[in-house]
Amino acid sequence: MLKPRDRDLLVDVLEMNEEKLTPKQAKIVQAAIEVFSEKGFAGASTSEIAKRAGVAEGTIFRHYKTKKDLLISIVLPVISKLALPFLADQFVKEVLEEEEYEDVDQFLRELIYNRYHFVKKNLPLMKIVLQEMFYHSEIKENLSEILTDKLLPAFSQAIQRFLTEEQQEKVPVETILRLSISSVVGFLITRFMIAPDFDWDDDQEIEYTIQFIRNGLRGLS
Repeated sequence: MLKPRDRDLLVDVLEMNEEKLTPKQAKIVQAAIEVFSEKGFAGASTSEIAKRAGVAEGTIFRHYKTKKDLLISIVLPVISKLALPFLADQFVKEVLEEEEYEDVDQFLRELIYNRYHFVKKNLPLMKIVLQEMFYHSEIKENLSEILTDKLLPAFSQAIQRFLTEEQQEKVPVETILRLSISSVVGFLITRFMIAPDFDWDDDQEIEYTIQFIRNGLRGLS
């Protein structure tokens, strides 16, 4: 069954950055994230962001000359310099450093449920990451750094406990990570962004994803 996760990343990020943001700026950031995630950068308007934040539109322009300045100066730094490292650090601590998994199924189940609840709770922020990473090098570079420096070493250490020596010699752990991430991220993007209104049986879909990855690992021997 799905286990609840109550962490709201946006609240945590704003608290971590509270010394740099005034209360009005924090409201603008939250409103901008909501509007950008719902309508994309091109479809969002500063008037709607101001209305959502409960401030005058002129307040936004006193801090940021254009809509793009708002995205670059506030939203992207919040995402790329605070949200993404926070995501990686928590994920490593909660899942990848856990030592008590009995088998690969249990490891994959915890990994997928952890990310399922995280994406569900922080969907607006995750949408912006996916929408804007192709247009802004700050996000792409940050993602690459986090993957290389944090997730890959932790995942490698975790998954090697479930691989035979023959499997480890046959396929690089980086390839196993890529294939596993593709399956998990593909499920999450389809579930929450491409077809969120489909009548999903989430528990069953997660079990199918686990079986798919596990059987793939078995095929490496």
